[in-house]
Amino acid sequence: MPPIVIDLRKADDQRDVVHRAVEALAEGKLVAFPTETVYGLAASALSEAAVQRLHDVKGRPAGQPFTLAIKSADEVVDYVPDISVLEQRLARRCWPGPLTLVLDDDHPDSAVKQLPASVRKLIAPQGTIGLRVPAHPAILSVLRLSAGPLALSSANRSGQADTVTAEAVVEALDGDVDMVLNDGACKFGQPSSVVRVHDQRLQVLRAGVFTEATLKRLSGFIALFVCTGNTCRSPMAEVMMQRRLADKLGCRIDELEDRGVMISSAGIAAMSGGRAAAEAVQVMAGRSLDLSRHESQPLSERLTEYADLLLTMTRGHRDAIVAQWPDAAGRVHVLRGEGDISDPIGGPLELYEACAQQIDAALESWVERIDPEQLTLRS
Repeated sequence: MPPIVIDLRKADDQRDVVHRAVEALAEGKLVAFPTETVYGLAASALSEAAVQRLHDVKGRPAGQPFTLAIKSADEVVDYVPDISVLEQRLARRCWPGPLTLVLDDDHPDSAVKQLPASVRKLIAPQGTIGLRVPAHPAILSVLRLSAGPLALSSANRSGQADTVTAEAVVEALDGDVDMVLNDGACKFGQPSSVVRVHDQRLQVLRAGVFTEATLKRLSGFIALFVCTGNTCRSPMAEVMMQRRLADKLGCRIDELEDRGVMISSAGIAAMSGGRAAAEAVQVMAGRSLDLSRHESQPLSERLTEYADLLLTMTRGHRDAIVAQWPDAAGRVHVLRGEGDISDPIGGPLELYEACAQQIDAALESWVERIDPEQLTLRS
C-alpha cells in the first residue's frame, strides 16, 4: 500500500500535520521525516512491534543499533545520568543538529530501562546508546508531543544510498513506510557525524556534517567575560585570562585554541564591531597584551549556550543573564564573587589601570580551578 505523503510546504496548518504524525507513531506506524542531514525513518520507541518492523524494513545486520531521537539536549541526562563534561559540551553546543552521540548505557536510573526489553536490544545491544536531537521543526515538534523517544534510522534499506528527498524515500522503501513528510531536499544531504567519547578523548566513528576539527573545537573549554559595552572591562579580562591560561598550559596565547581552550568576551548592551577604549588598549600594551584589534560583540543566546564559564563584572550583569537565560545559571558567576568591578569608561588612565589590577587579581583563583588535563572547572 503506498504511503500517505504530506507536503509540508503546501500544508495549510503544519500543526495538523504534526498531530497526524504523532497519532501515526502512537498507532505503531512508520513515519519518514525530513531532517537537516538525510530523511529519517522513525518508530515510537515505546512500541515493540513498530521498532521490530523498523528493523525488518531496514534489513540491517544484527547488533547494528538504531539511534534514539530525543527532544532536547536537556533530556540527555534522563538517559545518561552520569554523562561526562565533554559529552555535555557536545550535546549543548551541537543539538539540535547533525551529531549522534554514542554514550554508555550502564546507569540503573537511565530512562532506557523504561523501554520494552525487545526495543532495548535493538537500540542498545552492546552497552552503548546513540542519541540525537535532529534539527528540523517537524520532527522536533513531533518529539515534543510524543509520549516517548523515537527509534530513528536513515530512510533507506541497509546498504543502499541515503535518501535526501521524499520522492527518493517512497522509491527506496516501496510501500514499507506509512507516512512521509515532504519538505524538499535536506539541507546538508549527508549523514550526521557519529562520535564516541572515551577517556576524555573524542573518537569519530562516522564522518558526517561535522568535521573532526570542528568537533574538537566544539568540545573545548570556553570561558566568556561579560560587561556592559565590551570595550573596557571584559576585553581586558579576556586577554589577561589568555595570558594566565597559556602560562598554566605551557603554550603561547595563539596556541590556546589548539589546546582546546577558547577565551572570549561580550557585552550585555554592546554593539557589534566597536573598538576597545584607547585607555584599555594602552593599559594592556603596558602588559605586553594586544587589544588594538578587539571588536565588541553583544551577548547572545548562542554565546551563552556555548560557554562553560561566564564571568561577569558585576552582580547586575549576572542577574540580567540569568533572567534572560535561566538554564545558564549554574555557569554564570561574578568575577570577584560578591564584589563588583566598576566601569572605568570616561575616567583617566589611572582608573583603567586600577580596574585592570582588580580584574587580574580576581582571575588568579579562577585559573587555579581549571584542571589543565581535563579542561574542566573544579568545584
